[in-house]
Amino acid sequence: MAPRSFWKGYLKLSLVTCPVTMMPATSESGKVRFHTLNRKTGNRVVSRYVDSVTRTLVDEADEVRGYQRDEDDYVLLEDEDIEDVALESTRTIDIEMFVPADEIGWIWYDKPHYLVPDDKIGEEAFAVIREAMSASKVAGISRLVMYRRERAVLLEPRDGGIVLWTLRYGDEVRNADDYFAGLDNGAPEAGQLSLMNKYIKAHTRKWDSSLAEDPVQERLLEIIESRKKKQKGRPAKPKAEPPGNVINIMDALKESLARTRKK
Repeated sequence: MAPRSFWKGYLKLSLVTCPVTMMPATSESGKVRFHTLNRKTGNRVVSRYVDSVTRTLVDEADEVRGYQRDEDDYVLLEDEDIEDVALESTRTIDIEMFVPADEIGWIWYDKPHYLVPDDKIGEEAFAVIREAMSASKVAGISRLVMYRRERAVLLEPRDGGIVLWTLRYGDEVRNADDYFAGLDNGAPEAGQLSLMNKYIKAHTRKWDSSLAEDPVQERLLEIIESRKKKQKGRPAKPKAEPPGNVINIMDALKESLARTRKK
């Protein structure tokens, strides 16, 4: 079953607009996650913010974001300040320009999402945009507020839908020349290259999702399942007896009197 959409809005190209819905193309919901517990009590540990100098707890109302400009000197920004620099509209993907699909370096791709039409009426307009980009071998570039920040996004046709990628910010991408410039690009010896090519050919197979499985995750699940069988659950807290009512007390007194008379 397809997951619920986490974003709904409009895809717009010039005067052509259609309602769309978007879902993340990847998920980490199946990952093994742990809670931090108090070993002595078995209760969960709660995280709290503590003042680094006074070591006292900080109330949520007193928390504020700060940009460090010098040692122990910060520029304070309120939530309203950050929200004010966001796009006015967070519900329209307005394709502003196109770039050749084969010119986009892999390093710019960040997080993929599936984009599909939201109703039957919009399918025709969606298909026109998708097929036009596919025939021209281009990807669309737009901007959108996602994950609480304005991002450049790239749209590329894929099968019957469109894949929307969030793109990395320019200051996140490092220049490969800084690392690869000094490497030797000379050709290796023919004999060595021939042997390596034979080895690669012998170990080449078709791509399958099983090649990207997480062995640590599988081992953790095995350990957890094993511990479930060996360890007993925490002893249940004794339930308090419900307070007796007048009728129960009277019955108990009558029973006590009856036993006393017999003795």
